[in-house]
Amino acid sequence: MPRSIRACTFLDKGGTGKTTTAAHLGVALAEQGKDVLLIDLAGKQGDLVKHFGCWETVERQIADDNDWPNISTVFQDQWAAIAEKLGDAAVEDLVLQTDEGVDLIPAHPGLDSLDAELGNIDDAHDRYSRLDSFLDEYIEPLGYDAILIDLPGLTNNVSYNGLWAVRNVIAPVEMGPFESEQAEALRADLDKIAANFDVDVNLAMVLPNKVDTRTTLAEEYLEAFREAYPDAVAPAHVPVSQDIRNAAEQGRTAFALEEPSTTAARAREAFLENAEVLAERLADARAVRPDGGDSTDRGESA
Repeated sequence: MPRSIRACTFLDKGGTGKTTTAAHLGVALAEQGKDVLLIDLAGKQGDLVKHFGCWETVERQIADDNDWPNISTVFQDQWAAIAEKLGDAAVEDLVLQTDEGVDLIPAHPGLDSLDAELGNIDDAHDRYSRLDSFLDEYIEPLGYDAILIDLPGLTNNVSYNGLWAVRNVIAPVEMGPFESEQAEALRADLDKIAANFDVDVNLAMVLPNKVDTRTTLAEEYLEAFREAYPDAVAPAHVPVSQDIRNAAEQGRTAFALEEPSTTAARAREAFLENAEVLAERLADARAVRPDGGDSTDRGESA
């Protein structure tokens, strides 16, 4: 059974705040004393890395051809041989340390072709379990308490690998009809995964994000999400905050702001509260999976 608690930010839609949520929940868990690893599978643009001001380092490595091995390498048939040849350096070279208490495996341009490469693998179990095997064999020995993965905003072979590996989904949602439909579609997707692959994936947290409670419509959708996902909805919504967007552009999270605005301070409090509850939910889900396999009906299980 994995030592770490694991989850991914995922919704089959872009722009809902998945990357911002992964970054802030990661830092919130670190603030609460956990050793945290973030993994960026969301695409070569490296948005998660940019939240921590590390993108220039990654770009320089790529430009200098000093970017191997990288996150796409761990999905390849040759990874075991590469790891054996390089020893501890194989994994150590993947991980960046940030100034905000979390470690990070950054995205890489190799992710662009990864979906097609995985699609060429005939055996479904092998196709979808490669990330799980990497985490179990190479990341778990490093002793992280929590692993959070930022997945692409669409359902593909890379997303399936992430879902298979962590079995727990954090779905950031904005307050609107389309987001409500996407959240319901996510639940249907998880049911489909369970039926097709005999792998249950738990909807661990539906996180209302960028909420402007000054509008009646937002309040109505907030209440609708609470009714639709009573066991999975986050205890605190994250308010809309220009400060969070500004901080991301500066290469940091809201936790690194010396003088946060009122909305940024409220967002930090929300992420801290949600991180604490998320850790409890993930620990409970892990506890009832003695073999690290099937999940339980806790929360909104598929």
